[in-house]
Amino acid sequence: MIGRTQQQMYPRARLDALTDGLFAVAMTLLVLDLRLPDDFQPHDASELIQGLIALTPKFLPYALSFGVLGLRWLSGIQVRSPDENLGSEYVHWWLLYLLFTTCFPFVTIVVGRFPNLAPAIWLYAGNTLILSAIGLRLLALIPDVEPGKQRDHQFLLAVLIVSSGLAIGWSFIGPRHALWPYVMGFSVVVIANRLRERRLKRAS
Repeated sequence: MIGRTQQQMYPRARLDALTDGLFAVAMTLLVLDLRLPDDFQPHDASELIQGLIALTPKFLPYALSFGVLGLRWLSGIQVRSPDENLGSEYVHWWLLYLLFTTCFPFVTIVVGRFPNLAPAIWLYAGNTLILSAIGLRLLALIPDVEPGKQRDHQFLLAVLIVSSGLAIGWSFIGPRHALWPYVMGFSVVVIANRLRERRLKRAS
């Protein structure tokens, strides 16, 4: 295997700029499918409310995808190496990671329009599963990461992987409710973060 010193190196700042731009675009595109039909003409407040309620099946995938991308972006900020340059192996894996990141608007639209069809769940969960697996590989390639931050990052990725697996399994029973494992996964992450913050406060 080629040693790290023999790899072609890339400036972290340039990679960070590309990452921020792609995450911003992907998170913005998520909302494009969350809209009322062009021919929707409510005659009163009641009809408008009903039209907005009808968007609920699309809002859940939108919120979940925004949450996944948001957490992944935040993790990229928190889990860092002191090195200002990155090796080619890491960069190649990161580009693959960005590829599946940019797929999120598409898979979100599909699962939002066809929430009762299992293949839509497979597409969404499969994309999240692959993204999380690549995230684990990237974490292994980052040099000199603080052990505590590495464990937190691994925990988040593990939750996403388990949630994706449960969603795929659930899709064979009831596709319409197969995204709820992600909601439960986010709840676990929030609770774990709160408990960690309390431990840090007590320690200080």
